[in-house]
Amino acid sequence: MHDHAPSGIRAAGSRRLLAISLAITSVVMVVQVVGALLTGSLALLADAVHMFTDAAALVIALLASIVAARPANDRRTFGYQRAEVFGALVNGVILIVLSVWVAIEAVMRLIDPGDVEVAGGLMLIVAIVGLTANAVAMWLLSSAQRDSINVRGAYLEVLGDLIGSAAVIVAAIVIVATGWAQADAIASLFIAAMIIPRAIGLLREVVSVLAESAPKGTHVQEIRDHILSTTGVVDVHDVHVWQLTRGAPVFSAHVVVDADALSDGRAAGILSQLQSCLSQHFDVEHSTFQLEPAGHVEHDAHA
Repeated sequence: MHDHAPSGIRAAGSRRLLAISLAITSVVMVVQVVGALLTGSLALLADAVHMFTDAAALVIALLASIVAARPANDRRTFGYQRAEVFGALVNGVILIVLSVWVAIEAVMRLIDPGDVEVAGGLMLIVAIVGLTANAVAMWLLSSAQRDSINVRGAYLEVLGDLIGSAAVIVAAIVIVATGWAQADAIASLFIAAMIIPRAIGLLREVVSVLAESAPKGTHVQEIRDHILSTTGVVDVHDVHVWQLTRGAPVFSAHVVVDADALSDGRAAGILSQLQSCLSQHFDVEHSTFQLEPAGHVEHDAHA
């Protein structure tokens, strides 16, 4: 019997934090859009668009958390936790599209600045407001993002906005001090370059989950060794480790036990030891073992 109670994004507390972060992000996004229109700042507009994607990411995260909290049924036997992964996939694509758009606009402005004028003073004030709001949102999401790939997607976007706001502040100071308006375009390029690695990292993790790869940091051979050290275990094969989403690893294996262990009723004890081992040493709460007598081993195609 395992406890599969929701955690991370699946907890009501995390959803509440996401909702608060969404409210903060939405308000600041409007402020940045207005500020970008008034100042003529591309960097501020890029940061505002990024805030828009943050808001979209938080909406996706909230929807995914609601779906993921639905109980398992006869058709979705693992429940709906994988919804978090699809939400993270959408977030990663949005990040990449955004960064490409910002980079193109910034390069065009650098090549042909024209008569663009940027109001550095107002730009600085708006950027400081954005920096403060992003810091608060990051603090709210910092705990939940450790347990959920989807919340991590939203967290990374807010982190990108925090650094982006800092870059806008630097550009605004340069413009106020020197009048060099192209600092705005350079800050925009910086924001784009900052987004891409995080987006790629998020998509790589999504692909790893969807490909049912072993979770990062999980050493299958070490798990084999622990299983083989259990009294009564002769061999182990067909070992599979994957994860439904971040923080939800799943394990299955065929375990060969000696005939005496099966005949004298020790099988239940061995099974309990194996499940406790996976839970305590490898943080795997959902494990399935098929106990087999020696000489009755059947390897599958993935052995």
